Amino acid sequence: MTAGVEHIAGHTWHGRKGAVKNAFRYGIDYVLLDAEAPIRGPRLFSRNGCNVAALRDRDHGGAPGQGAGPAWARAVLAEHQVRAEGKLLLLAQPRILGHIFNPVSFWLAHDRDGALTAVIAEVTNTYGDRHSYLCSKGDGSAIGPEDDLHARKIFHVSPFQPVEGGYVFRFDIRPDHVGIRIDYDRTEGGLVATLTGRRRPLTDAGLLRALLRRPFGSRRVLALIHWQALRLWWKGARFRTRPEPPAREVS
Repeated sequence: MTAGVEHIAGHTWHGRKGAVKNAFRYGIDYVLLDAEAPIRGPRLFSRNGCNVAALRDRDHGGAPGQGAGPAWARAVLAEHQVRAEGKLLLLAQPRILGHIFNPVSFWLAHDRDGALTAVIAEVTNTYGDRHSYLCSKGDGSAIGPEDDLHARKIFHVSPFQPVEGGYVFRFDIRPDHVGIRIDYDRTEGGLVATLTGRRRPLTDAGLLRALLRRPFGSRRVLALIHWQALRLWWKGARFRTRPEPPAREVS
């Protein structure tokens, strides 16, 4: 059975706390699809192929460019004894004209009744390193928008933030809406990041509008990341060198 592809033409907001404050809000485009089913998408979108927009398994579920896709996510869920026998969805920025960079993408795992029971947040930094955080409740029950899911930060993301402290994840995933909040907190300062947007069917017209409004896809994302880094450096934020990434893929 084929499944449709959804388009989240949403917004991301980042707000830095502490002595050196910084905030920004940008439009961003994600796709959401069943990671294990044949897809029924528009002509300008391909799964595991080349097109104007594409999503490839090798870009997810393992080291960038060497991923195993949904098989990796299923193995992670089984290893951590998370019950999620239902649909496995992938929420990610697609390749645009062959280029991809996903600061964070999300595997959304459901039980047989369709309830969200686990999320794997797949984080990639600009150095090409990747680490994933498995978010689920201790009793395996459904994740709701009011639930705080905690993880200790062990992965270097920004040279202007230390590898210490913890994350609090919140997921508000509805049939017509995606809302994700990540609150990074430490002894002094921290950061709040959000992703919000409406869920709509992906269409050729929607893709073309996205390219006109936000050209170059993830190339634009990388440019904006470096622009914000320059702003932080100008404001006097401390620069930290990249440490070795954690040995394990998932925490």
